[in-house]
Amino acid sequence: MIDSLQAVEAFAALGQEHRLRIVRALVTAGPDGLAAGALAGEVGVSGTNLSFHAKELSHAGLIQSRREGRSVIYTAAYPALSNLIEFLMRDCCQGRPEVCAPAVAALALCCSPPGDTDHV
Repeated sequence: MIDSLQAVEAFAALGQEHRLRIVRALVTAGPDGLAAGALAGEVGVSGTNLSFHAKELSHAGLIQSRREGRSVIYTAAYPALSNLIEFLMRDCCQGRPEVCAPAVAALALCCSPPGDTDHV
């Protein structure tokens, strides 16, 4: 679980267009992540620019990197992103679950295996 200060740091890191695109691209890529060059191309930034933004996102705990040979592979930090969503939704609804239903349904839909219609 994250506290308010950690949430502010994460949202500050996400409050820049390229950084938001980086996180979204990594979430879309899945747990295997993307090599730095592929990620830079997808986001539309230079390698140096990617490195700068990735450092900020990594410092906020939203992405991770690892070396594979000569490549740097970036991945989304799914537990941290989940904690950020939980932080936002923790006290949701005031006893009215229909208020949160659209957010819960959207998460269930995006996380369903392809062809799974039970969550729709």
